[in-house]
This record gives sequence, C-alpha cells and structure tokens, in this order.
Amino acid sequence: MSEIKNRIKEDLKEAMREHNEIAKNTLKGALAAFVNEAIALGKKPTDDLNEEESLKVLKRLEKQRKDAIEKYKEGSRHDLVENESAELEVLKKYLPEMMPEEEIRKIALAKKEELSIDDPSKKGILMGQLMKELKGQADGSTVKKVVDELFY
Repeated sequence: MSEIKNRIKEDLKEAMREHNEIAKNTLKGALAAFVNEAIALGKKPTDDLNEEESLKVLKRLEKQRKDAIEKYKEGSRHDLVENESAELEVLKKYLPEMMPEEEIRKIALAKKEELSIDDPSKKGILMGQLMKELKGQADGSTVKKVVDELFY
C-alpha cells in the first residue's frame, strides 16, 4: 500500500474520532478516487496504486477544488467557496510542496537561453520542456504564468 494511502487512512480514523466532517468527507473521497483510478488503469478495485499514481489522483482532486473555488467565486457562492477551500487545505497535507514562483522564473530563464527561444510563438516548446523538468515540483498554472511573463 502506498505511503500516501496509509497516511490518509490513519488521518481518516482521526477525523472520524474528532467528528471533523470536512476532513472525513474529503479523505473518503480521496480513497474512493484511488479505487476509481485503479479500475481505470485496468487493476482490481482492491489493488493499490503506487506513490506516483496516488499523487496524480490527489493533484487531480486539488485541481477540481481550485476550479470549483473559482466558479463559486464568480457565482458569489461564498458558503461553497469556504467548503471547497477547507477541502483543499485537507488535500494539501498529502501533496509535495510546490516550488516558489521566483525559483521557477530562474529555471525558466535558464531553459529559455539554453534552447535559444526568443520567438513568442515557440513558448509552447519552452513550457513543455519546463513541465518535464519540473514534474511534480511546480504547478502548471504557475509555470504558464512565468513563461507568459518572459515573453511580454
């Protein structure tokens, strides 16, 4: 069983003891997402995911929460924003720390010079190379923002 799944199961027990409904529901949802991912990968529902697959699922859940927060803000549903934000905080405990924007900018500048990319139409190439290099260490939206800033 992956380390992440073990931690989630232990924290779920704790959330149930403390009657922490947000943590309990978020962690149960994560465990269900692990089962769904196993099935999608052609495994049995009882099979475990490895660490990389588990992180992929958690990142997907994080992205879903972030997207929902944006939509709820647009719709002035602050009650739902609070709930999604609380769930996002629970999920962040299991995700690796993301690289700060300043560090991404340094790496992006170095990669831009290394690849000799000056044409804004080729920023997709730079973006692809950076995402390969920063896999799991940086949020894609932050990398995109940095790359966009480099060309404008």
